[in-house]
Amino acid sequence: MSEFRAARDLLLGADPATARRDFRWPELTDFNWALDWFDGVLTAETPDAVALKIVGDSSASYTFAALSARSNQVANWLREQGVRRGDRVLLMLGNQAELWEALLAAMKLGAVVIPATPLLTAKDVTERIERGGVSHVLVNASDAGKVGPGAFTRIAVGEAGGWLPYHEAYDASETFTPDGPTRAGDTLLLYFTSGTTSQPKLVEHTHASYPAGHLSTMFWIGVRPGEVHLNVSSPGWAKHAWSNVFAPWNAGATVLIHDYRRFSAPALLEVLRDEQVSTFCAPPTVWRMLIQEDLSAWQLRLRTALAAGEPLNPEIIDQVAQAWGITIRDGYGQTETTAQIGNALGEPVKPGSMGRPLPGYEVVLVDPVTGEQGDDGEICLPLDDRRPLGLMAGYVGGSGAAMRDGVYHTGDVATRDADGYITYVGRTDDVFKASDYRISPFELESVLLEHPAVAEAAVVPFPDPVRLAVPKAYVTLAPGFEPGEETARSIFEHSRRELAPYKRVRRLEFDELPKTISGKIRRVELRARGPQREFREEDLVS
Repeated sequence: MSEFRAARDLLLGADPATARRDFRWPELTDFNWALDWFDGVLTAETPDAVALKIVGDSSASYTFAALSARSNQVANWLREQGVRRGDRVLLMLGNQAELWEALLAAMKLGAVVIPATPLLTAKDVTERIERGGVSHVLVNASDAGKVGPGAFTRIAVGEAGGWLPYHEAYDASETFTPDGPTRAGDTLLLYFTSGTTSQPKLVEHTHASYPAGHLSTMFWIGVRPGEVHLNVSSPGWAKHAWSNVFAPWNAGATVLIHDYRRFSAPALLEVLRDEQVSTFCAPPTVWRMLIQEDLSAWQLRLRTALAAGEPLNPEIIDQVAQAWGITIRDGYGQTETTAQIGNALGEPVKPGSMGRPLPGYEVVLVDPVTGEQGDDGEICLPLDDRRPLGLMAGYVGGSGAAMRDGVYHTGDVATRDADGYITYVGRTDDVFKASDYRISPFELESVLLEHPAVAEAAVVPFPDPVRLAVPKAYVTLAPGFEPGEETARSIFEHSRRELAPYKRVRRLEFDELPKTISGKIRRVELRARGPQREFREEDLVS
C-alpha cells in the first residue's frame, strides 16, 4: 500500500519529464483498492469530501465516508445472498449510485465484476452470462426482462417479481470484515470489448492492473485532490472505469456524473458551468456535438479538457481553443490497458498527435510485415521487464496473436516523430492502399471535418480497377445542409484543395454512421456496404 501511495504522490507533484524519468509501477502483493485505498486512505483522511455527485435527470451526492459505509452494507448483504470470492457478477446498471456501491462492494468481497451497459439487448445479455460464467446478476428492475433462464442469483434495483430486492442491503451492517487478503494478481474485472471489427473479446484485469494501473490515467487527466472531474461515458465500458472510478479517486477528486436520457449539448455545458468542473473528458462524438454550439457564450472554470476513445480531429481542438483558451489533450489506451499515450498537462500539443508515452509505459512501433521496430508501425508494448502494470492479464480463452514475439499487439498503427510524439494512423484493419500509397482514414476524415457541412465522416476503401482502391467517404451532415449534388460538389472541391491527389476522396455518400454501443464507428460495416446514392468526384468536379 505504501508503494502505491508513493507512486501516486510522485505523479501528482511531478512535471511530465520528471514523471516519465522517475515513475515506477508499485510492486503489489496483497492489494484490495476498495479496502486499502478507498476506505483506508480516502475515507480515513477525507471522510467529508464529496466522492460522487450525480446531476441531471437524477441527483445524489455522497461523501467518501457515506459511500464507504453503503458499499460495506452492500458487501455484507451480497455475502448473505451467496456471493463469494472469485464468483462472477454481471453488473448492468446506469449512472446511478448503486453502480458505485456495488462495484466497491464486489471488490471488497473479492468477487469478479463483468460490467455491462443497459443498452444491451436480451441476446447480448445472454451471451455475456454464458461466456462470462456468471453466477450472479445485478440489474435495474426495468432490465430484468432481458435476463433469460439460468442457475444464477438475480438481484434487482427496484421491484421485479422473483428477484432479490437490492434495497434490503441498506439494512445490513456498515462494518465489513473481509474473509482474507486479496492477492494483487486476482481477477477483478472481465470486460467485453466494443467489437469494431469482430466479435467482442473478454478482457481480464486484476486488482492491480486497473486500480493501480490507472495511475497513468490519473497523470494524463491531470486531476488533483479535491477537484471536480466530469467524464462523459456509458456504464459498462472500460472508459467509465478509467475516468469515473479509478483515475479521479486515485487522486482523491470528486466524480461528477451528468445523468441524462437524451444527450443535449446545452445541458452538458450548463453542468460544466454550474458545477465548476475543473477537468473534463469526452469522446470525439460529444466534442463534435459541442462545437455545434456557440462555445464562447459559455464561461467555464475548466482547467483542462481531454478526449479519448477515438483520435480527436485538429479542427475540434482549434475551435475549443478559440472559444475557451484551453487546448484539448488527446490520449490513447484500450479496454486491454490503462492510458498508454497522452498529451500531458504542461507539455506542448502537436496538432493531430496523441502525445508521448505516459509514465510507466514504453511503446514500440513494429512493422506489421517485417516485425522490425522503428518510427512507423503497430503500437506494441514489451512483455519483458518493461511490461506495464496497466496491461491486461490476457483474454479469457487465450490471448493468441495479441501476445506474440515478446510484445502485446494493440492492432493500431501509428508514426513517431523526432520529439517522440506519436500520431495515430488507424486500425490495422482500416488502413488501406490506393495507387500503392498507404491511406490513413483518420487523416482524410480530419480534413473532411474542416468543411462546415460535415458533422461526422468515415473513410473506407472503394474498389478501383486502376488504383486498387480509392477513398470513399460516408458523411453525416451538420444542421442546415442538404444531401444533394451541391453539397457533394463543395466537399469534393474541399478535398481537392486540402489533400494530395492520391489521397483525394473520390466517392461520397450521405448517411448516418454505424457505431458500436460505445459510440465507435464500425468502418468494417461500411466496407461491406454496396453503393446506395453515391456521388462521384469525376461527375461533379472538372
